[in-house]
Amino acid sequence: MKLLGIDYGQKRIGLAMAQNAMAFPFKTLEKSTRDKLFADLLAVIESEGVEAIVLGLPLDMNGEETLTTRQVLNFRDSLARRTTLPIHMVNEALTSFDARERLREAGVPQRRHKEMLDQMAAVCILETYLGNS
Repeated sequence: MKLLGIDYGQKRIGLAMAQNAMAFPFKTLEKSTRDKLFADLLAVIESEGVEAIVLGLPLDMNGEETLTTRQVLNFRDSLARRTTLPIHMVNEALTSFDARERLREAGVPQRRHKEMLDQMAAVCILETYLGNS
C-alpha cells in the first residue's frame, strides 16, 4: 500500500511517501492559496497512486490539543471533503526535533535543512504510523 505522510505547517507542508514499509522524503509544498494547496496535494495523490494518507497531529507534551492541533484538524476535514482516501492521524510530538537530528547525522548541510526539514518530519510521521500498524 502506498502512503502519503503529511507534516502540516503554517508556511509549508512536508510530504513523504511510504511503500513496502519504507518511508522517504518526497516534496515540500509552499502554502499560497487554499485552492492551490489542495490542487497541488490532490495532483500528488493522483500522480503517485496514493492509497491512504497519514497526517501528523500536533499535541503538546501532555497530549493536549493546541491552536495548531485545531488548525490541522480543520485541514484534515477540508482534505476529507476532497478525497475518499482514508486519513489516519498520528501524534507528531518531537518529529521536527527528530527530523533535524536525522538531517544533521546524515551530514546534510545546514543551508539545506530548511528545505528538507518538513519532508523529513513527514517521514517520521509515516514511520510512527508504520510502527504502530
